[in-house]
Amino acid sequence: MLFDLPTITEQDRRNYRLFRKHLIKSGFMMLQESVYCKLALNSTAAQAITTSLKMSKPPKGLVQVLVITERQFANMEIIVGEYPTEVIDSDERLVVV
Repeated sequence: MLFDLPTITEQDRRNYRLFRKHLIKSGFMMLQESVYCKLALNSTAAQAITTSLKMSKPPKGLVQVLVITERQFANMEIIVGEYPTEVIDSDERLVVV
């Protein structure tokens, strides 16, 4: 899930904070600023997550949802920077320690 929300007025900043809190409360993890992810068990669960985002979206700004498989996510290549993690990467599954 990617988003670009305005933060010009105090109301914009409030809407941004409320949306970000909703994401965290809903189990999203931040990959980088304005890019969050959440694991869905299947496409039905992914649709339910998208519906929840539609209901909680701020009145202004851009919110985009991109659904990818766990394998596609695991194959993400980090080109620049370090990626500190406590995830053990194996061929079978991603295991969080």
